[in-house]
Amino acid sequence: MLSRDDFIFTIGYDGPIAVIDGQAKRRYSGLSTQALLDKGMFRAAYSSAVYSKNQEELRLVADSYGRLSGNPVNLSTMDRLFGVFPVEVKRSMVL
Repeated sequence: MLSRDDFIFTIGYDGPIAVIDGQAKRRYSGLSTQALLDKGMFRAAYSSAVYSKNQEELRLVADSYGRLSGNPVNLSTMDRLFGVFPVEVKRSMVL
């Protein structure tokens, strides 16, 4: 299982290996979902909420994104919108 920060900053997968954005991870590691939102990092904030499995955080991200975009966002479409899905991987590679 990936750590929270590895999951948040995963930019893709190479087979069974998660590819991590090392620069973003070093710079923003440890920030809360709210702090990521405050920085405008919606995909990272959504990944944080998915990892925590916290419905309040998921709703917070959807509401924040909806306010910014001017369109309400349904939670059921957020996975596709940001391309974030929980995936079981055992290894990661930092770029």
